[in-house]
Amino acid sequence: MLITRTFSLTNFLIGSSALCFQIFVLYPWHEKLEEEFVELKKEHARLLEETHERHRGELRGIREQLELANERRRTGKFW
Repeated sequence: MLITRTFSLTNFLIGSSALCFQIFVLYPWHEKLEEEFVELKKEHARLLEETHERHRGELRGIREQLELANERRRTGKFW
């Protein structure tokens, strides 16, 4: 009977300490990580939009240069 009681008490102590660790250490850490992930998503979306805008500008410039080259080819003025 003493062995089973000791075994039960040991299991209870291990389970209680594991639960306390989850509540007081892992959960606050999880909340902090969640906040950082939200900020990271916002930063990623902002950088992605900036990159798209820069690419749009580059494509707009290329399109203008092509239109100018086509216009020069039609009029015969290359220089």
